[in-house]
Amino acid sequence: MTALNKILRIDSSARYEGSVSRQLSQKVIDRLSEKGAIQVTNRDVSQSMPFVSSDWVNANIIPLANRTTEQLATLSFSDQLVSELENADTIIIGLPIYNFGVPASLKAWVDMVARAGVTFRYTETGPIGLLKDKRAIILVASGGTPMGSDIDHATPYLRQALKFIGITNITFIAADGLGQQAEMKIKQAQEQISRL
Repeated sequence: MTALNKILRIDSSARYEGSVSRQLSQKVIDRLSEKGAIQVTNRDVSQSMPFVSSDWVNANIIPLANRTTEQLATLSFSDQLVSELENADTIIIGLPIYNFGVPASLKAWVDMVARAGVTFRYTETGPIGLLKDKRAIILVASGGTPMGSDIDHATPYLRQALKFIGITNITFIAADGLGQQAEMKIKQAQEQISRL
């Protein structure tokens, strides 16, 4: 029996029509489906992603056994996002670069899933990520920010955030600097995807 590759697809582009990161994410899904059976969970963080609040922080620092019904409710959406991560073998993230960084909605997702004692734990030698044996594929799209350049604050941040929770097998595929020669750069990214 073929092993099922459980995929969590996270889209963060504010655009639906014409979004390069969404287009490339779908290309990865198509590619992985050619390689074997897959099950995809879709999480679009561009819509209605809550930000960490005082109530959320207060609920999160209280041990699970001591949380009130209200505190459990406050953390329920975060719990759902963490569960999606825990259940996935492969995480596909569409990353448009906005003003040199990640979209605010994607940062809000990171804040919701980076939880002490849940996705990472503190030790005497520093924090250790708890989400092991997972692969992340990040599809980067930008109008004028080259990936890996001095002005790219998006990809180093996302790499660190994923590493922090234990995901270290990370592949970046970029269609960057789309302000010039966009078709060629998208084609190059698609060729990289075809080799996954």
